[in-house]
Amino acid sequence: MGETKTKRVRAALRTRTGIAVGITALVVPAVLTVGAAAPARAASCTAGTGPYQKQVEKFLGLRADGRQSAADCRAIRNFQSTHSITPAAGYAGPVTWRAMEQLNRQKAAGRNPNAAGKCPVNKGRIACVDLTRQLTWIQDGKKLKYGPVPIRSGRDGYETRTGLKRIYLRSINHYSTLYHVRMPYSQFFDGGIAFHAVGIPMSRPPGSHGCVNMRTADAKKYWGLLKKGDDVFVYGRKPGT
Repeated sequence: MGETKTKRVRAALRTRTGIAVGITALVVPAVLTVGAAAPARAASCTAGTGPYQKQVEKFLGLRADGRQSAADCRAIRNFQSTHSITPAAGYAGPVTWRAMEQLNRQKAAGRNPNAAGKCPVNKGRIACVDLTRQLTWIQDGKKLKYGPVPIRSGRDGYETRTGLKRIYLRSINHYSTLYHVRMPYSQFFDGGIAFHAVGIPMSRPPGSHGCVNMRTADAKKYWGLLKKGDDVFVYGRKPGT
């Protein structure tokens, strides 16, 4: 009886909650449809000065004069291409600056991501997810076991839900029949929301459909460190949601 129930749960997850999963983020962007050019070639380098010009220049180590130059544009375009920000036209706009701010916050976390004490330290082993900084880590009490590492959580309208959760299903080669995509190293902790690997940059906008996207190496490490029944604590709010 128990085995039959488990099979029904797994089947429901593969069909109804393929929910996943940041899956729209895996859909090929419009600029990459058949016959279209890649993002880096889709737009010519802009001569326009963006609203975040000075901040972007400072982040990239350029002369922070707040005025666009050919060198500025090339550097900004390189950053945009690396982080899958489209169009990669070298314009210092809000999406580009938001990605840079996120990287700054992640760097500042260093090896003490729970300095503010927001993730519980009385639960033993727990996976912490900070949506504001787009970071996750595993701790055991106050001891950091792994991370922090970058994530890609739910986009506007599909925000990853906050609160104390628990891993209830693990599926190493999970496949969403709803979105027709693989979700390697899936660990479900809130309905159809799971940790799982994706093959795209973590800073790629706009975000997932609720799941906590991870780089493959990090998702694999989480698979080895966590087990069914382990706690997951999600807090904060993703910028732009």
